[in-house]
Amino acid sequence: MTFDIRPTPPDHPQVLALIAELDAYLLSVYPPEENYLLDLSGLMHPSVTFLGAWMGDTVVGCGAVRTMPAEPATDGKPYGEIKRMFVTPAQRGARLGPRILAALETVLHAQGIDRALMETGEELAAAARMYRANGYVERGPFGEYPDNGSSLFLEKRWKTD
Repeated sequence: MTFDIRPTPPDHPQVLALIAELDAYLLSVYPPEENYLLDLSGLMHPSVTFLGAWMGDTVVGCGAVRTMPAEPATDGKPYGEIKRMFVTPAQRGARLGPRILAALETVLHAQGIDRALMETGEELAAAARMYRANGYVERGPFGEYPDNGSSLFLEKRWKTD
């Protein structure tokens, strides 16, 4: 099976359905106050690159990266925040998640950014395993995320040219 990972408008009808599926899943796992979802207007912001994973003419996965300004929690350097990673249940096991993640990291690398950060949760065990297997390590809170006891904060750094 071949997948094409490419920039995709977040307001594409198939993407909206995928995001609704993701939101429903996250709300079944965490209470609303512990879901830090980037909504459609946030996904449409110029600082966000949204990628769709296409199998033919069907979107089966997605991910976004938001370029963020420097802050003390990131050693005074800008960073990319990984958001909205999701693969449809039918495509899990096809190693699509790592491919979307690598594509998002490529976007950051091309911008000269040397790190990606994310907030996820231990309840999303398969996702946390995938991130760790792809070089992400635990770190402290960043941005406006609270240290609420259910969030897992991860980071990956690399050298830029």
